[in-house]
Amino acid sequence: MGRDERGVTPQNEDFSAWYNELVAKAQLVDRGPAKGTMVIRPYGYRLWELIQEELDRRIKDTGHENAYFPLLIPESYLRREADHVEGFSPELAIVTHAGGKELEEPLVVRPTSETIIGEMMAKWVSSHRDLPLLLNQWANVVRWELRPRMFLRTTEFLWQEGHTAHADEADAMRETMLALDLYTEVARDIAAIPVVPGEKTPGERFAGAVRTFTIEGMMRDGKALQAGTSHYMGTNFAKAFDIQYTSEAGRLELCHTTSWGMSTRMIGGVIMTHGDDKGLVLPPRLAPYQVVIVPIGRGDQGAQTSAAALELAGRLKAAGIRTHVDDRAQLSPGFRFNDWELRGAPIRLELGPRDLEAGTVVMAKRLGDEGKQSISLSSAPELIPGVLEEFQAFLLQRATEYRDSHTMRVDTWDAFTKAVASGWALVLHCGRPACEDDIKAKVAATPRCIPLDGTPETGWCVHCGEASAYGKRVIFGRAY
Repeated sequence: MGRDERGVTPQNEDFSAWYNELVAKAQLVDRGPAKGTMVIRPYGYRLWELIQEELDRRIKDTGHENAYFPLLIPESYLRREADHVEGFSPELAIVTHAGGKELEEPLVVRPTSETIIGEMMAKWVSSHRDLPLLLNQWANVVRWELRPRMFLRTTEFLWQEGHTAHADEADAMRETMLALDLYTEVARDIAAIPVVPGEKTPGERFAGAVRTFTIEGMMRDGKALQAGTSHYMGTNFAKAFDIQYTSEAGRLELCHTTSWGMSTRMIGGVIMTHGDDKGLVLPPRLAPYQVVIVPIGRGDQGAQTSAAALELAGRLKAAGIRTHVDDRAQLSPGFRFNDWELRGAPIRLELGPRDLEAGTVVMAKRLGDEGKQSISLSSAPELIPGVLEEFQAFLLQRATEYRDSHTMRVDTWDAFTKAVASGWALVLHCGRPACEDDIKAKVAATPRCIPLDGTPETGWCVHCGEASAYGKRVIFGRAY
């Protein structure tokens, strides 16, 4: 069974094709002219704005301030922290010529901003009174991508990156976990993605970090998506950039720094966590339009239903509901219904001449077993907010049940290979990067995280049989 002109390839036939077709047909994104770049269309950018609003408010509420740092970074800055430059070297875009001549020092197009911000922190911090320094930046970054996929892996993408400096490890670790909590909250409460917060294994740490923490979500093909990361840098960047402060005792001490980021990759996570064969399914708290009203009718009747739809939209907007009236009268009602199913609107309201005469409107939810139902026009602004909240909760519950039913606790290699073929495996592991690499080569699965809420357990590595390293089980899975 293939797709029709408007539809998309079914997920169970080819999940990758489903995704690639959907992001284009739902008017979220288009390909940019340079390899691996994307043009985010207004509907897709509105999704990003809504994620941004939710996250930015939480960042500011916890005492951080937004700033902006240069896109172009002297190449020598990256070379100051050895692990950092080694980790990013394959992905760097470097400017060697400008103004018609070769530059004395090449400039790196920022892949991340630890180095340039570290340079500034060293200027701005001198005393313990200057700490903690809590900065955040909303920006674009460039990482040369060989196998691009819209939103998930592109050469240029948008994100926020928090960068903070602290007096000691304890305060920096509190910050690292605070950022992880913010990401978990936005993913679960806003995007309805039931992420698992955990720590990355040493082999999966961010280049230059002492500890890396992540939130991992399961997509509807059983693969994992890293949806946000938070890093404790120790004093690695403080040493490299001379970020020091005078303590209360009068001693010169190195700062402990953190960095953390969430990107437009979250949009891909929303698409793949909730979408189905009809198209997008958007959580109400993230939907550009929570309600779409489709007036039906021709001639005078069409004019009447359109006017009533606009009046209803005004009342819904006044109740705080993002509402759109689709009055494309040249298109059939059926086409418009299917279009908004494809684009994931949580609630569609159909308003025809008979509905108007009866003082009702037909409500159709994007998902659910109850089908269409008539509600009164007068009560819609009071009724719909509750329906949207129920839909939001339903999506989180549905995604949680899917994740849990596709996560297996296994102790043998055969069971492990079966588990990672369709979902996640919870296993004991030795912690050796060489063993991780061997597993990846054999079954394309990597350690996603050591869950923070994992129960204490010891035993033997599922792959090599050596003693387990973490005192709890690790999530392995194939990933984006």
